[in-house]
Amino acid sequence: MPSRLETYRVEAYNTAKSSENKMHDDTVARRFGFSGGLVPGVDVMAYIMHLPVRQWGRAFLDRGLIEARFVKPVYDGEITDIRGEENDGVIAIEVESRGELCATGTASLPAATPSLSIADYPDTAPVSERKPVNPASYEPGKWLGSVPRSWANEAAEEYLNEVRERDPIYSREGLGHPGQLQRVMNKVLVDNAILGPWIHVGSRMQLLSAARSGDELVARARVTDNYEKKGHRFVELDALVVGNGTTPLAHCRHIAIYQPREQAEAAV
Repeated sequence: MPSRLETYRVEAYNTAKSSENKMHDDTVARRFGFSGGLVPGVDVMAYIMHLPVRQWGRAFLDRGLIEARFVKPVYDGEITDIRGEENDGVIAIEVESRGELCATGTASLPAATPSLSIADYPDTAPVSERKPVNPASYEPGKWLGSVPRSWANEAAEEYLNEVRERDPIYSREGLGHPGQLQRVMNKVLVDNAILGPWIHVGSRMQLLSAARSGDELVARARVTDNYEKKGHRFVELDALVVGNGTTPLAHCRHIAIYQPREQAEAAV
């Protein structure tokens, strides 16, 4: 029988107001038809992950599988409800804000982690000089590198505050939040091209090992697709997020609109 989980409620916070991606800036976002700057999708995904971690604890951080699609924006300061219903070991998740469905997702706890070889994901350097984004920036089959990132000590606590995370498991056990792995996935795109306003629209992440607080994180990514749909230009990545250069932490599929329709048309 399906079992409804306790709703998780957060006051959304736009962590990227001053970032290079001006889709998080109120003025620019309004030019694209939004009512303000968008809360990053990777942070909405961090809100979503609260439910399966609350349900399965450390086991989910070690081997959980989560998928999310972002269908409408979540805005800064808005009360956001994350609802879940578990059925046969799968949690169906919906994110609602301003009375609208903003994201959907699923989470589950596989019996074991899949076997993945770090050798299949070569360590690749990011481009030496970023250039304005175009379809050649993310050619299918191309390997993309990134500059490693870490959240240690005060930075780790700051991250938990930013994503409104209240579960004590991270501080108690010295663990990194899996939402940090999603931020690293975004970093791959940014480290290889100069982007205009862009939008993360979906991800699938199979956790392979719980990250430790302060781990140096990097994504080794391959472009699997690059296409136009309804005037938008999309890129899809397949990546292994690696901790400290040696430990596979997550296998990720990441989808983003790297040129919204208005920009894509202007570039023609």
